[in-house]
Amino acid sequence: MRRMRFVGIYDADGSLAGELGYAFAKLTGRRRCALCDITHGWNPLGSRAWKQACADSPVQLELVHRDKATASQLAAATALPAIVADDGEDWSEAMSRADIEACAGSVEQFLERLRTL
Repeated sequence: MRRMRFVGIYDADGSLAGELGYAFAKLTGRRRCALCDITHGWNPLGSRAWKQACADSPVQLELVHRDKATASQLAAATALPAIVADDGEDWSEAMSRADIEACAGSVEQFLERLRTL
């Protein structure tokens, strides 16, 4: 059985302007990214709960901003944020935006869903 490579794509750009723009939009309630809510919450450096859960989890997940994702990764996602998987041959969507939103910001629920893929 081939091991899947998972990449989470944030619905935000990773540039300084992108980060500041996202933070302002989040603060004013005009924008949110469910994956950001899980991995960062309100902490721009990442939530402690996320860091601890990742240290304890066998799931390997690379996180990228949409401006750093490859064209093939973006093509596999129906909407952002998304988790895409590479089986060594092709990228496919493993978790949709709705799947990530259904975790309601819960690190544990998100990692459990990812672990079962």
